[in-house]
Amino acid sequence: MHHIGLNCEDPIAIERWYARHFGFERLRVYLPGPDQVVVIGNGGVALELFPAKGEAPGARGENDGPPTPGPRHMAFLVDDLDQKLGEMGDEARVTLGPIDMSAFIDDMRVVWISDPEGNIVELNQGYTDEKNPPPLDR
Repeated sequence: MHHIGLNCEDPIAIERWYARHFGFERLRVYLPGPDQVVVIGNGGVALELFPAKGEAPGARGENDGPPTPGPRHMAFLVDDLDQKLGEMGDEARVTLGPIDMSAFIDDMRVVWISDPEGNIVELNQGYTDEKNPPPLDR
């Protein structure tokens, strides 16, 4: 996967938040000016930020994300969850957690926060892929 497209009420504020807290940098700008579309990235993960047209449907910035069809949240792996939350300060608007998930994966802890526009971002300490997950029935 290359990128996720986000419609943003304030694309510049969103770009600054992801740059400040997750090291995203500009990769490309389409249509410079008030309707610009900006692609920002960090190590193989990219977000394409579009200026939004119209109102967002329903609540987004709650718990671990909306239960309706469509994107639920984005996740970033962190080495130290408490340290990351401390670094983010008031800009880490916690919507759920932190939660100890070690019943599923040893030493895993997770918290969900809201970006400036209510998109849910998971911060995950300790996630590892399963060595032999059950295959998809085809």
